[in-house]
Amino acid sequence: DTDAVKLLQNSDSDRSENPTSFLRYFLTSSGPPQIITLCLLIALALGSTIGVVPAVVEDRYARLNHGYTGEPCLQIKMGERPHECLLGNDDAQNSTALTSFISNALTFSTSSLMGSISDERGRRGIILLGIGLSLLGPMFLVLMQLDESISPFPFYASHAFSGVVSWMAVALSSLSDVIPSEWRAPAFGMVLAGFSMGFALSPILAVVMSHLMVSIFAFSILVGGFIFACFYMPETLSPESAAQARLKRLSERPVMNTQADVWKYNLMRPAKELMILNRNKLFRLLSALAFFSGCISTADHTLFLYYVEENFGFDDSDIATLFLIIGVMGIFVQTVILKPFNNLLGERRVVIVSFLVGSICNYLYGVADSKRTIFVSATLASLTGMSFPTISAIKSNNVDEMEQGRIQGALYSLQSLASALGPMMLRYVYNVTKDGGGFGRGTMFIFGAGLYLVASLFAWALPEEEANSNYKKYHAKKRSSLNYGSTQDV
Repeated sequence: DTDAVKLLQNSDSDRSENPTSFLRYFLTSSGPPQIITLCLLIALALGSTIGVVPAVVEDRYARLNHGYTGEPCLQIKMGERPHECLLGNDDAQNSTALTSFISNALTFSTSSLMGSISDERGRRGIILLGIGLSLLGPMFLVLMQLDESISPFPFYASHAFSGVVSWMAVALSSLSDVIPSEWRAPAFGMVLAGFSMGFALSPILAVVMSHLMVSIFAFSILVGGFIFACFYMPETLSPESAAQARLKRLSERPVMNTQADVWKYNLMRPAKELMILNRNKLFRLLSALAFFSGCISTADHTLFLYYVEENFGFDDSDIATLFLIIGVMGIFVQTVILKPFNNLLGERRVVIVSFLVGSICNYLYGVADSKRTIFVSATLASLTGMSFPTISAIKSNNVDEMEQGRIQGALYSLQSLASALGPMMLRYVYNVTKDGGGFGRGTMFIFGAGLYLVASLFAWALPEEEANSNYKKYHAKKRSSLNYGSTQDV
């Protein structure tokens, strides 16, 4: 019997450490390949316009708000740009930060509820709704370039409204439905690899195509992705899990005698769903991780391009090169480094390393004095991407199958709150220091480096026996080996 147990544990260990078995399982499952395809298409569409949006919006604000009438702002060398263009850039950054705040505030209010609903009603419908809402922003970007009188407001408003449904949290729950616990971190990493591949290829289009053509291409790709999801995205939630989740919620629902009780319950339900984050020490620490890392990661994504365009003169070619590097490195990190790194160190240490690297890279952004430093820092920053799939795997591995949507949505809500506050905080730091205070214009990224260090401390405090998926398996195997040795001695 002892031999059989030991053989079974060894076979389980071999399976979890075999990358071929993981890839085969992932690609042949119903759901994960479709999610990766959607991520690739959406990243290709959004990434292709990532350098177009600052150029179009900055110029439009300069003309509508400050009376500029010259050639497009980004076609003028950095040191020669008129004051109206600089004011337009400030307006664009402020609008981006405000949009991020509203979008993430909406996600904070609804994500946990959407996750809980997906536990009971299925993942597919909510994913389709979220992708459908994401079509509005690219559509207004096209219209804004076709009509020079259109303000950037509809573009930003549609992006903000899309935060009502965060389809990515539900997509991660969908992966959890079909992927074993020991493979969830690399599986979530594959999602980021799909995004990285799209972002690696897409900015090149802005070099060979006009801004309008790139915007039309991006909108067409998103429409195609939505049609693909309508026809090929399967439902991954089993009827049994859905029924158990409904029964669990009904058993926890208070008695409601009046219509006022019903309204009160429905209004308070999003807050109640968030209370899962206070269940134990692990979830409280994960909440702190999600908050502090979310503050800076979103700010990096939303404000970084405006920062390098204004202060280092990045053009379409530089942005294409930058995102090619980020995309290729992201694919390499998520598909080659993450799984063996996770097997070797465990999820807890992977998160610590990711945040420490993030702190170093943000410090380098802040003190950079050349494009070369920006490129080197962005290359290293790809390692920070290991934190998101790893944290998602930790929280997924510590709840029942009927609560996958609820926990993913709740932590996504908290991360969204951080993402709403992060850009606003960094913009405040930037406005205070851009004229010479602190370390100058890069002070906001040095402030972000400090937030990453705080997140590293919370990651260090994670209980290893709960954070690492292979902890129990490793110690069970070790005890089995000791028992087997004792039996042989007898």
